[in-house]
Amino acid sequence: MEEFRRTYSRLCKESGAEPQETVLQQMHQLPQGRLDLATQSLTVDTCRALGKLLQKEALLTELVLSDCMLSEEGAVLLLQGLCVNTIVRFLDLKGNNLRASGAEALAKLLRQNKSIQSLTLEWNSLGTWEEAFAAFCGALAANGALRQLDLRNNQISHKGAEELALALKSNTSLQQLDLRWNHIGLLGGRALVNCLPSNRTLWKLELAGNSIPGDILRAVEQAMDHNQDRQTTFRESQARAHVLSKEVRHLREEKSKQFLDLMETIDRQREEMVRSSKASAARVGQLQEALNERHSIINALKAKLQMAEAALALSEQKAQDLGELLATTEQEQRSLAQRQAKEHRLEQQEAAERESKLLRDLSAANEKNLLLQNQVDELERKVKSQQDQLFLTRQELTNTAAELKMRAVQAEERLELEKKRSRQSLEDAEHLRFKEVEHMTRHLEESERAMQERVQRLEAVRLSLEEELSRAKAAALSERSQAEEELIKAKNQVRLEEQQRLAHLEEKLRLLAQARDEAQSACLQQKQVVADAQARASQLGRQAEGLRRRLEELQQELSNKDQEKAAEVTRVRLELQEQNGRLQAELTAQEALKEKAAALERQLKVIASDHREALLDRESENASLREKLRLKQAEIARIRDEEAQRASFLQNAVLAYVQGSPLRTLSPQK
Repeated sequence: MEEFRRTYSRLCKESGAEPQETVLQQMHQLPQGRLDLATQSLTVDTCRALGKLLQKEALLTELVLSDCMLSEEGAVLLLQGLCVNTIVRFLDLKGNNLRASGAEALAKLLRQNKSIQSLTLEWNSLGTWEEAFAAFCGALAANGALRQLDLRNNQISHKGAEELALALKSNTSLQQLDLRWNHIGLLGGRALVNCLPSNRTLWKLELAGNSIPGDILRAVEQAMDHNQDRQTTFRESQARAHVLSKEVRHLREEKSKQFLDLMETIDRQREEMVRSSKASAARVGQLQEALNERHSIINALKAKLQMAEAALALSEQKAQDLGELLATTEQEQRSLAQRQAKEHRLEQQEAAERESKLLRDLSAANEKNLLLQNQVDELERKVKSQQDQLFLTRQELTNTAAELKMRAVQAEERLELEKKRSRQSLEDAEHLRFKEVEHMTRHLEESERAMQERVQRLEAVRLSLEEELSRAKAAALSERSQAEEELIKAKNQVRLEEQQRLAHLEEKLRLLAQARDEAQSACLQQKQVVADAQARASQLGRQAEGLRRRLEELQQELSNKDQEKAAEVTRVRLELQEQNGRLQAELTAQEALKEKAAALERQLKVIASDHREALLDRESENASLREKLRLKQAEIARIRDEEAQRASFLQNAVLAYVQGSPLRTLSPQK
């Protein structure tokens, strides 16, 4: 870093500007391979010097320029310097308010640079400039090195999302894309969902805070899960293929070693045979020399015999001894020659047996090689069959999920039909009751005396109905207040749990197990709350059924009263025919009674309207409670999905951190 600081100072002085002290301090404090200038206000001259320095610097792998308040010219100069850089892997430009020229410079960087793998562009304004953002997306489509891209809070509209979707169709390297807190909307979400089947490398796509419907988010999540499963299966297959290739290479090395050992043993045996043949030849030469010497001795003796023919008679005994010695030496020569011939034949037989044994070992090694090749083929077939079984199980899972969704839709349709039928039956009952009340009012004008007694009974019934209605209203209000309090408590509890989860998620990895346990307990509590809400909903349904039965009983009583009234009307008619004269005298009393009957009729209408309003209020309260219950269930399902997604992300992160590499636990079999 000291050489880096000196080069930066020299470039600033060459351009006629003084180096920034804060930048020099940051360069002095930073570790090897990383330059962090976050929250440093960089001038244009500093950006020009850094751009020239990045063209030549071969030590930096990470460059952090977040919240540096870069101007358009400074950002362009920096990015031009990075275009020819081949070392930087991580680039952070968060919170620099990059605009049209910055987006075009980023497009040029993505087209020319082949080393940057992570690019952070959070809190910029790239989406407001549609043409420049389209050029950026075109460069992203042609880039083959970028693995992670962060575009949070960049004001990306649905048109920008469509350009990104076109880029993702052609891109083959991007694995993580963060688009949270933009303005993508429904159209942009659909465009992104439509491009995902063409992209097989992207396995993480964040779309929260974009006003995208839940079904599109679920489709995106399913596509990401599918790509992630594909990536994991691809990595596993690569690992298995790597292990198998290692084993095959190991077997080939062992086979070559065995073959070389066999060739070495054959060479050693041949050398031994050559040495033994040489030793036997030397021994035969020695014997031949001994024979030659003895032949020379015999010749000398013959010469002596020829020279001492005169003294032959004197030395006959000596001549006989010499003849016997000669016979014994010849016999020894013949026995030695026979023994040498036998030894030579035995050595030839042993050499033939050794050669046949070596040939048998070579054939056994070839057979073992064939068996190993068959085992490798069988392992490849097993791998293919396991891959086919995995594909079938995934297809079965998708089919079962589709069937469950269809069954849920059918159950909802049946529930809607049952609701419509219940509403229609209630309306029919209300209409019938209204007709019966009208019929009763018509007959009240004809039966004044009987009505006085019935008015008292009806007054008692009205009082009882009012008491029942007041009790029902009080119970409904109390239940409604309890339900609202429980909903408020549940919401507060959910908020508190959400805050706790966010706090726990921001902690270190060592507290991950505790956070997972708390999330599971929170899910259990939410399930208990949902079960309680469902129980209360069923209780309210049972109360509504009780009220409905009470209405039916009242209707039955009204029909009985109508029958009694009809019988009494016939009797009153007969009495009226008999007492027609007396009724003329009592017309004034009847007018008073008529006024009382009209008042009672108005009271009955008021009671009926109050009863109808109470029923409508009860139905509206039931509907509101059902709606609140549905919203609560939807919120709980959303929270559960988010928790499951977070838990899966955390589990993947922990597994990646703990395991490091999927090839660590694999080793070739020896």
